[in-house]
Amino acid sequence: MEKKGKNMKRIIVSSACIGTLALALTAWGQEANNNNKRPARATPQRTANVRAARPANTGAMRAHNYNSTAAYRQSAHMTAPRASSNAVARQNQMRVSRERNMARNQNQNFARNQAGRERNNVAVNRERNLAANRMKNAEVNRNRNAEQVRARNNVAVNRNRNVGVNSRNNVAVNRNRNVNQGNNVAYYHGGNARINNNFHSAAFRGQQYAAFRNYHRQWHDRGWWTSHYNRIVFVSGGWWYWNAGYWFPAWGYAADAYYPYDGPIYGYNGMSPDQVTVDVQQQLQRDGYYDGPIDGVLGPQTREAIAAFQADNGLSVTSVIDRPTLATLGIA
Repeated sequence: MEKKGKNMKRIIVSSACIGTLALALTAWGQEANNNNKRPARATPQRTANVRAARPANTGAMRAHNYNSTAAYRQSAHMTAPRASSNAVARQNQMRVSRERNMARNQNQNFARNQAGRERNNVAVNRERNLAANRMKNAEVNRNRNAEQVRARNNVAVNRNRNVGVNSRNNVAVNRNRNVNQGNNVAYYHGGNARINNNFHSAAFRGQQYAAFRNYHRQWHDRGWWTSHYNRIVFVSGGWWYWNAGYWFPAWGYAADAYYPYDGPIYGYNGMSPDQVTVDVQQQLQRDGYYDGPIDGVLGPQTREAIAAFQADNGLSVTSVIDRPTLATLGIA
C-alpha cells in the first residue's frame, strides 16, 4: 500500500507538472497568435493607404526624388567649386609666389648686373683715365724735359760763352797788371810775360820752396834711374821720376826726351805731373786767368797764368806749380 501511495504521488506530481507545462505552452501560443494577427490587420490599411496615395503622391515622390537629386547635385556642385576654388587659390598662390620670386630675382639680378656694370665701368674708366693721364703726363713731361734740356743747354752754352768771354777779358786784364815782388818782376803787357826761372831768387825762400832751390839737372842713363827710383813715368815727351812729393825731369833717361818745363812740379794723391797740370789749367780757366788748351803741358802760357794768379793772391810769383799755389787754388 505504501508503494502504491508513493506511485500515486509521483503520478499526481507528474500530472501537475505536465498540466503546468501545457498551460504555459497554451499561453505562449495565444500570445504568438495575437502578435501575428496585429500585423495582418494593419497590412490592409497600409496597402490601402499606399494605393490611395500613390496617384496623389507620385509627383510629390518625384519632386522629393528630384529635390533629393537636386540637393545631391547641388551638394556635388557646391563641393566641386570648393575643390576648384582651392585649386585656383593654389594657382594664385603659385602665381604670386612666382611673381614674387621673379621680382626678387629680377632685383637681385639687376643689383648684380648693376654692380658688375659699375665694376666694369670703374675698370674701363680707370684704364681710360690711365691712358689719358699717361698721354697728358707724357706730353707734360716731354715739354718739361724739353724745357729742362733747353735750360741746361742754355746754361751750358751761356756758361761756356761767359767763361770764354770772361776768361779772355780777365786774362787780358790780369795780363795788363804790373806786379813787383822783391827781385822777381813779372811784366804782363799785351800778352808778353817774363817768367821767373831763377829758383835761387827771393821768391823761393822758405822751407816750402826747398825742392826748387835744391833742384839741379842730373844726367843718368836708364839703368841708373831705374835702380834709384821705383816710379818713373813718360809725360809730354819726357820722363819724370817721383821723389819726396815732387816730380822731377829724368835727364838722360832717353836721348830724345823733351821737357817744356825744366823744374819740379808739386804732386798730390799720387797723380802724374800732367794730371796735376790739367787740374791747375782748369781751375785757372774758371778763375779767369787761363784761356789756353787743357793739355797738361806746363808751357809758357800756363806759367804766365800761374804768375798772374800768384800776384793777385799775395803769393810769391814763382810761375810754377808749388804747394802754396795749389792750396790757394783749392786743389791740394
